[in-house]
Amino acid sequence: MTDHLESHRFAPTALMLGNLVTGCSVLAPAGLLPELAGDLDVSIRTAGLLITFGAVILCIGSPLTAWLTSRIDRRSLLAVTLAVMALGNLASSVAPGYASLLAIRLAMLAVGALYTPQAAGTAALIVPAERRGGTIAYVFLGWSLAAAVGLPLITFVGSHLGWRTAYLLVGLIGAVSCLLLVWRLPKGLLGARVDLKTWVELGRNRAVVLLLLITTLQMSGQFVVFTFMGPLLKTLTGADANEIGVVFALYGVAGFVGVVIATRIVDSWGAFRTSLLFTCLVLTGIFCWTLGAGAYPVMAAGAAIWGLGFASSNSMQQVRLVAAAPPLASASVSLNTSVLYVGQAIGSAVGGTLFVCNLLDSTGYVATAFLIMALLAILSSRPRVPVAALA
Repeated sequence: MTDHLESHRFAPTALMLGNLVTGCSVLAPAGLLPELAGDLDVSIRTAGLLITFGAVILCIGSPLTAWLTSRIDRRSLLAVTLAVMALGNLASSVAPGYASLLAIRLAMLAVGALYTPQAAGTAALIVPAERRGGTIAYVFLGWSLAAAVGLPLITFVGSHLGWRTAYLLVGLIGAVSCLLLVWRLPKGLLGARVDLKTWVELGRNRAVVLLLLITTLQMSGQFVVFTFMGPLLKTLTGADANEIGVVFALYGVAGFVGVVIATRIVDSWGAFRTSLLFTCLVLTGIFCWTLGAGAYPVMAAGAAIWGLGFASSNSMQQVRLVAAAPPLASASVSLNTSVLYVGQAIGSAVGGTLFVCNLLDSTGYVATAFLIMALLAILSSRPRVPVAALA
């Protein structure tokens, strides 16, 4: 009995570490663009398509896999997903060329698309309702760790030991994470069945649709800049690989701090106010980056402020979606993950176009415009206070 309780107690940590692997798998090319472009003899923009095409696969795969796997035991499902991502990264480390690397990535992410939404849905199954918001935010902390520790480490390893070694490292971490999840996550966890009726109900839910729009706008704005953050820093400020790694580290560590704060305040502040706070931080950071274009210290400071909000703002979206339609949480969170990747695809495509056209200073302004629209959408999503509550 004691062992069972201990396993249940550490299950959110196992889920969180799986998000670390997922985040590293998705974000890795952003830290390796110069090495990938140079070694595979492609342009920076072409190397960036690893993120764009990967995001397209992720946005399609997230709701599709939620539908196909809704009645599979969560431990088995999530463990297999992590195993596939581990193998995909290991295979990427020995890919002979760009085409094979892209093919491996797309196959890996087609399966990996289900991890983040299903981990959030699983977290909601293993804790009481009053702890659900903080637990979901904690599980999403893995993405912050991916940016705080994983991406700077990937950037450092890629610039000093090569991109193949970086992929090998992510694959090994994925294998360890898979074993930890099998060890700690309880058996017999099943989500609600997802069918056509579920999607129809979500489509008719105004709150859910508005929250999905917010996620799309947030991610589109951020990935206009984030996809090409390294090359932008190098071109605009002359930053070398170590200086670029420092900015990634500042961004990621700030993201880690932001999620820790969000986890602590969301149950008392409420998800709406917490979401508003962290989206304002993202907007402030990107605007600072934009105004400071060409000045490394200012752009680094902007990245740090932006980092405080990037993961927390999305984890709050997941918390709000779960609250908006609790019985449909598995499907709504998978749709949130899907539109998150739609935003990544839009943002990276727009950023790539601006990069090729040498409109580097414009990237920040375009990103800012997306974030302003997201902020306005959040304000319009403010929960209505029942009349009885005002009495």
